[in-house]
Amino acid sequence: MRVTVYGKPGCHLCEEVMPVIERLRGEYGFVLEEIDVTRDAELQERYRYQIPVICVDGREAFRYRVDEQEFMRLLDEARR
Repeated sequence: MRVTVYGKPGCHLCEEVMPVIERLRGEYGFVLEEIDVTRDAELQERYRYQIPVICVDGREAFRYRVDEQEFMRLLDEARR
């Protein structure tokens, strides 16, 4: 199971979601991939004003904020 976070340095919303994601990574053991959108012109254009974007196994799950209960539900679903 892989969780991908699209963000950029200095993004306060990105910084806010990471403690939740890190805590759940400890519980669920997923692979965490953090992608800096400023390093790729296409990603920067796509996500410029909508970060962070959190994907579970390649499917977009959240933008801006993470609902922890919903995130856990998605992770449980991805485990099956």
